[in-house]
Amino acid sequence: MMRLFAQVMVAMCLAVAAGFNAQAQTKPNVTTLGPNFPKATLFVGNSFFYYNNGMPGRLSLMERAIDTDKMAYRNTMVTIGGSGLDWHDMDNLLRPGGLGAYSFDDDNNVVFNKPGKQYDTVVMMDCSQCPIHPQLKDAFTTFAKKDSEIVRAHGMRPVLFMSWAYLDKPEMTDGLAEAYTTAGNANDALVIPAGLAFARVRKLQPELNLYAPDRRHPSPAGTYLAACVTLAALTGRSPVGNSYTMGIDPETVQLLQTAAWDTVQEYYGR
Repeated sequence: MMRLFAQVMVAMCLAVAAGFNAQAQTKPNVTTLGPNFPKATLFVGNSFFYYNNGMPGRLSLMERAIDTDKMAYRNTMVTIGGSGLDWHDMDNLLRPGGLGAYSFDDDNNVVFNKPGKQYDTVVMMDCSQCPIHPQLKDAFTTFAKKDSEIVRAHGMRPVLFMSWAYLDKPEMTDGLAEAYTTAGNANDALVIPAGLAFARVRKLQPELNLYAPDRRHPSPAGTYLAACVTLAALTGRSPVGNSYTMGIDPETVQLLQTAAWDTVQEYYGR
């Protein structure tokens, strides 16, 4: 009887261990863009980027807050509401003399950038469900590969932006994290773990609203959190203490900055 009980307990332990291993997240192979961190980045995606007057613009203000060479940083977004990567013509977006040929300084003067390669890096995000949707996840894999190859053919570095779970579907987090990390490893691309940062903040302070009323798009706090994670991932620099706050109260800013930095450090295994 005792032997049977012991055998049952061993079997249960093995089953638990197997279940845990099956849910363990793949680790990212690419953990930094350094030592030549990018300063000019194109963001290709959807409304998750353009809500709240655009996350990439908020990122520019954070980057300029920590570097005296303010005009060295330039972020441009190309977005289509509800779009997946397959909606964007990446080769056309990166054509010489097209996007990024000119920009605006802090005084709204037009600045004509040097001809040739206009960006160091291209950050790509699929639609919010595409990487885990039964009918769309194959397209995500296909276009993550195709677009990464196009980006490299133009002399730039591909980066994938891991989006977040819906407010009422937190179970999306693990699937999105796994899908983006796997695609990043398959294409030798850095992954920005924004979705994991959202999950961390929701656990740390559930009452803080990271979402717009539709429970999908980011609130101002959500956009700021995404910008903090992106700053840490693309530049290797901590957002903690950054003077640009997007008008958010100091206590919340400290929470978001710290959660973003902790997420990046943990995800990249530092």
